[in-house]
Parts: sequence; C-alpha cells; structure tokens
Amino acid sequence: MAEEVKEVSEVKEVKKRALRKTETKEVKEEVKVEKEVKPAPRLHKKPKNWVKPVSKISTGRRKDAVARVRLVTGTGKITINGRDIEDYFMLDTLKLIVRQPLVLTDTNDKYDVLVNVYGGGYTGQTGAIRHGIARALVKENEIYKAELKKAGFLSRDSRMKERKKYGLKKARKAPQFSKR
Repeated sequence: MAEEVKEVSEVKEVKKRALRKTETKEVKEEVKVEKEVKPAPRLHKKPKNWVKPVSKISTGRRKDAVARVRLVTGTGKITINGRDIEDYFMLDTLKLIVRQPLVLTDTNDKYDVLVNVYGGGYTGQTGAIRHGIARALVKENEIYKAELKKAGFLSRDSRMKERKKYGLKKARKAPQFSKR
C-alpha cells in the first residue's frame, strides 16, 4: 500500500514537471512570435532629389508669451499653432511685426516658419514670435546678427506687468480717498 502511494505521488510530480515544461515552451513561443513582428513597410519613398529640410529651433519671449519657433527651408509660409498667420492674427500690424525679421534679412520666400505660442495676449505673442524668428535666423546664418541686433529684434523686451500691492486695487491704483 505504501508502494502504491509512492508511485501515485511520483506520477503526479512527473505530470507537474511536464506541465511546467509545456507551459514554458508555449510562453517562449509566444515571446518569439511577438519578436518576429516586423514594422509596417513605408507607403511612399522619398524622391532621389529630396533634401532634408534645414530646421533651426529657437525660443522667443515677450510679457507672458512664450513662442517656440522652427525655421524650415520652404516657400515662406507662416503657421502659428496649426493655423495660417492670416487666420491667427486679424490685424495687419500684428502680421507685419511677425514678418519684420524675415523682411529685414530678405528671407521671406526662403523659409517656412512653424510656431507654437502660448501665454499673454496677441501683442505679447507677436513680440515673442518676432524675437524667436530673429534668434532662429541668427542660428541659421551669423551674417544676419548685425542687422537684426541693430533693428532691436534680438533683445528680449523685459517689460512685464507690475505686481499688485496690498491696500491698493491694482499695482498703483488706490481706492478713492475720503476724509470721513
């Protein structure tokens, strides 16, 4: 009787080992299948005369606005937050301010400008974009530095809103005075 119990327990152990081995084999096979998955093929090939566009990235700031500007070789298109400049800024003066560094360096049709800007209002954003474009142009070509600096496009306009003081309504505006 004791021999039968030993045989049964040995059979159970052998079955357990066999199960473990088959499970590990299956897991290994699944891992192999996952590793063998290849990336999808490209749908289009680049033309032989394709040149990688030159890309210069810089940051411009004004008031509370921060603009990340990317200069890419292209046709002169300006895109701000995924929208064309004509759709983003309604005033012609703001569009003029954004284009000033490109007009000054005569690179209007040479680069596409891609901008992500946040914070501040429209005027702060235009100043930040102009500052960013000027910095990107200097990164692209050091020759532009002298004329951009002379025009004042490379200097960061540090004027910010003054903080509110306690006892006052705004930074300097006091409540109306009364003798009583």
